[in-house]
Amino acid sequence: MDSFYPICAAISANLIAQILKPLFLYRKTKQFDIHQTIASGGFPSSHSSTVSALSTAIGLQQGFHSIAFAISIVFSIIVIYDAVNVRYYAGRNIQLTKQLISDLEKMEGIHFSAPIYEEKIKAVLGHKFIEAIGGILLGIVIACFFYYIFVYF
Repeated sequence: MDSFYPICAAISANLIAQILKPLFLYRKTKQFDIHQTIASGGFPSSHSSTVSALSTAIGLQQGFHSIAFAISIVFSIIVIYDAVNVRYYAGRNIQLTKQLISDLEKMEGIHFSAPIYEEKIKAVLGHKFIEAIGGILLGIVIACFFYYIFVYF
């Protein structure tokens, strides 16, 4: 089997997840936003799809008992945990901070003029749990599909 199989599966899972994001957003909101193809956050999680495709591909190629698979699973868990918890709540904190600044400006007539308050900070950084699950399932499917292609063709 080709040694490029795991990386091909991982990169493909990432690209497919990013391409699917505007389609799922359109289905949900009826608004198409092509910029979602390069955005973080959203359904499915490209972080989760990438690492789950990589781990699945390594497991299929080298065995689910291999050291490489064990390492990739630990790596995958860390990445998915970060996407769902750390990055998600960092994004929520940004939203809360922006709202507090807006409320203070409206309620107290305070105007924050320092340049830091004018910065455009992205509020959607991480994923909801369901977005990560969607990414995981997509990654597994992509890795299995590529395994079939690499083994039988």
